[in-house]
Amino acid sequence: MARPPLEQRFPRPSLMGVLNVTPDSFSDGGRHAAPADAVAAARRMLVDGAAIVDVGGESTRPGADPVALDEELRRVVPVLEQLAGLPVSIDTAKAEVARRALALGAELVNDVTALRGDPALAGVVAEAGAYLCLMHMQGEPRTMQLDPRYGDVVADVAAFLEERLAFAVAQGIPEERVCLDPGIGFGKTPAQNLELVRRLGELVALGRPVLVGLSRKSTLARVLGDPHGRVGTDAASVGAAVAAFDRGAAVFRVHDVRLHAEALAAAAAVERAPTGEVALAYGAGATESEYVANSPLRPASETST
Repeated sequence: MARPPLEQRFPRPSLMGVLNVTPDSFSDGGRHAAPADAVAAARRMLVDGAAIVDVGGESTRPGADPVALDEELRRVVPVLEQLAGLPVSIDTAKAEVARRALALGAELVNDVTALRGDPALAGVVAEAGAYLCLMHMQGEPRTMQLDPRYGDVVADVAAFLEERLAFAVAQGIPEERVCLDPGIGFGKTPAQNLELVRRLGELVALGRPVLVGLSRKSTLARVLGDPHGRVGTDAASVGAAVAAFDRGAAVFRVHDVRLHAEALAAAAAVERAPTGEVALAYGAGATESEYVANSPLRPASETST
């Protein structure tokens, strides 16, 4: 399938709604275990302004154990079947899960291993002509937070992502279909996570859209003074997302879509509006009627995907 470049499909800022169909994810584990609940949640996210909903059947929280292929498929396939025709991605490192998801209409594969986990995954993505997100992770989920160390966390993450992008292209995945994720909370201390956001421009300089997943991460609980907090607040998540947007982030993986949509629409308006004009979240100045017509908060039933 011929697809437009990723930056056209997901103009900055775009939202990716988080839909974990797992019993043990760090923030919403178990909440969407029933397919009907998951489907209803996905539809709400799209109405609230998500450009895509990211369906995942394996938790990658710190300390999580791997999930068998059959179990991951059991979790995600019924949900994807009921979301056919709607914009969804699949959060997986397994080639067979990706293959099934893409056949059911998923358009993006979100791989936390950056094509290191399953040697067949790159071929699946290339053959389907799908979009791909490559994420940095030091170690693997079960042990990644035990003692993360870097010489220079931003330089190290940038070098890794640049190498994985080159690998993906060599495997037949066009560069224009790839975005990059620094992997906030994946083998990093709170200070390292904040440094990545502070210097995000160095990752944007790699030339591909940058996706950030700051939503509800434990680093945000630490920022608010809870040294043992495992889940950050939605207010802190929005603040961090706006800081990342100001530094060039393009796609935001979030739990509360509406809060982020409103905050990022305002941030984009400030960034883009010429004096005396109304700003669009996804474009330059326009009239108020045009703003309403193009707002990311319009119900999905009134927009085309």
